[in-house]
Order: sequence, then structure tokens, then C-alpha cells
Amino acid sequence: MTDSLLSRTWRRVLAALAVPLTAAIATGAIAQGVTIKSAELLPNGSGYALEANYDVTLTSTLEDMLHRGITLTFVTEFELLTPRWWTFNLWNRTVADYSIQHRLSYNALTRQYRLAFGALHQNFDNLTEAMAELGRVRNSLVVRSQEIETDRAYLAALRLRLDTSQLPKPLQIDALASNDWRLSSDWYVWTFKP
Repeated sequence: MTDSLLSRTWRRVLAALAVPLTAAIATGAIAQGVTIKSAELLPNGSGYALEANYDVTLTSTLEDMLHRGITLTFVTEFELLTPRWWTFNLWNRTVADYSIQHRLSYNALTRQYRLAFGALHQNFDNLTEAMAELGRVRNSLVVRSQEIETDRAYLAALRLRLDTSQLPKPLQIDALASNDWRLSSDWYVWTFKP
């Protein structure tokens, strides 16, 4: 009888653990392909610059579309927040926000990958080099000195995602229905004190 009670107890414990584990696996599947390895804000002449490193891997569907001539647009999003503990951090105040787009394309004639942001672009001979460059953020001024107070702690949040709204319209419909098109990191959050 004690063995039966013990086995029922273990079954309940395992069932209770299975739900969060399943949710974690499902979340990991959505966030597959982009992992933020490190991020920090460094002092710059007029404020603070973002330096971050990502590990970005395209799904086979995205790589196939890239080779077929579809440009993939990635967005780096950064927010600096003042935490409001009395609202349980639900209504934090945004101090600064920053986003930048990177467009990745493939030229079949020259067999080169092009990574562009703004008016600047760079060509690469292979996809690995292009993804490594996409995965580096250097010296991007995201916060001006006059926007922050030096004696306060802030929350900094960063993510990189594929912007499916920039795809051709027929592919946007495919992107809604398929996980192969969902390429995004989770929000990487850290405490920043100037």
C-alpha cells in the first residue's frame, strides 16, 4: 500500500513538472536560430553605446528563400526602462528605445551575400561570414547622457528578430502559418547602472 501511495506521489510530481517543461521546449522552438550571447552598454562621448553578440542560424526554409532572391530583413530592438516596482514592473517607463534594420540578400550572379543597413553595405563570399557580421553590434549610440540619471538603476532589454512584414505579401501569409519563418531571440534583459 505504501508503494502504491509512493508511486502515485511520484506520478503527480512528474505531471506537475511536465507542464513547465513542455512550455519551455515550445518556447525554445519558437526562439530557435537566434541566441544573444552577450550585451552591454559602454560609455561613449555623448552617451552609451550598445555592444552585443548574437549567434544567428537560418532555418532551411529561410536559407532556401534567400537563395531564391528574397531579401531577409532583421531588426535589432533595444529599450532602456526605469523599473517601477510598485506596478510589479508591468508599467515601466521607457527612457530610450532604438531599433535598426539589417537587410540580408544573395546575388546569384556574383554568388555573394550582401548585408546592408541604411546606405552602408558589405559583401561576403559565404553565408557563415554574413551571419557572423549580422551577429555583431558595435558602437551603436543608443542612450544619450542627458536622458539618464547617474544614481539610478535601469533595465536594458535587447532582441533580434526577422521582420516578416518586410517579406513579399504571399510569403507573409506563409510566415503566419509556419514556424520556419519565426526567427527571433527572446528578450535579453540586464540591469544597467551608469
